[in-house]
Amino acid sequence: MIVAGQVIEPGEKRRIPIPVGEGLSLETVCFCGRRPGRTLVVTSGVHGCEYVGVETLTHLSEELDPEEMSGSLILLPLANPEGFYEGVKRVVPEDGKNLNRAFPGDKAGSISAQMAYAIETYLYPAADFLADLHGGDCCEALTPLVFFPVAGEKKVNDKALTAARELTVPYRVRSTAKNGLYSWAVQKGIPALLIERGGQGTWSQQEVKQCREDVYSLLRHMEILPGTNPKRQQREICQTVYEEARHSGFWYPFKRPDERTVRGELLGQIKTPSGQILQEVRAEFDGIVLYHTISLGVKQGDSLIAYGKV
Repeated sequence: MIVAGQVIEPGEKRRIPIPVGEGLSLETVCFCGRRPGRTLVVTSGVHGCEYVGVETLTHLSEELDPEEMSGSLILLPLANPEGFYEGVKRVVPEDGKNLNRAFPGDKAGSISAQMAYAIETYLYPAADFLADLHGGDCCEALTPLVFFPVAGEKKVNDKALTAARELTVPYRVRSTAKNGLYSWAVQKGIPALLIERGGQGTWSQQEVKQCREDVYSLLRHMEILPGTNPKRQQREICQTVYEEARHSGFWYPFKRPDERTVRGELLGQIKTPSGQILQEVRAEFDGIVLYHTISLGVKQGDSLIAYGKV
C-alpha cells in the first residue's frame, strides 16, 4: 500500500501526512491489512464544528488493528484543521471558503482549493469506497441520515446505495450534489456516501458509538473486517426541500428534527426585531424534518430548514 509516496507494509499502521501547500499538510492514519482486499477511505472534519465524526475517527485510529484486516483503511480525521481548532463554522478560516464546495480542487488556488486538490490527488486514487462524516454545525440540529448519490454513473450510484442500506441511520436521502468531497469522488467514479450525525456544536459518547458502528458496518460490508451486518430499519427520502432565508432577521422554527410535517403546515418564520413577519416557511407536502437552523439571527441566503418526503 502506498500513500503520498510512502509504503505501508501488510499488517502495519502508519500516520502519513499528505502535502497541501508550503508548510501545510493533512495527517492520515493508514492501515494496511495483513491480507489483500479493498480500500475504504473515511474523512471527517471538513467543517470545523462538526465533532462526532472527528471524535469517532480519533478513537478508531487507536482501536483498529491492521492484523485483523483483509484490505486497507485510510482515515483523515481533520480535513480542515484550523477550522476545527478555531471553532469556525462551515468555512476554512484561512480563506473563508467552504471546503465542501471547493471540489474539484486547484493546486494553485486558495487554501481550500489546495486542500481539495490534495485529497483528490492522494486519497481518491487509493479508494474503492469513500465515506465523509459530517453533522449539524454549531447552529444546526438534525436527525441522523446518509446522503447517497444519484448524479454519478449508475454502477457507482448502485454501489453507494447498497452500502447506505448497511448503516444504522434511520433515513437515506438522494443527493444530486457534485462539488463536495464525497460527491466529486462519485463524479470520478468512486462510490461514496456522506453520513450526518450530531450537531449544535456538541458530541456525545452515544453518538460516537453509533457513528463508530457505521464505519464498522462499511468495513464488514467491504469484507475488510469479518462478519455481517444485521438488517437495518431505514427509510428513503425521495424528495427534499431545502429552505433558505430570503431576508435577514430573527428565525423562529416551529418543528424539530424527525418530526412529521403536514402539507401547508407552518414550519417557521423570520421576523424583524419589532415582530413584523418577513418570511413564512410552509410545508409543500407531508414529510419529515431532517434538520433546521437553531440560530436566532439569520442572514439572507442562510439555510433555515430541510424536510423530505418518505
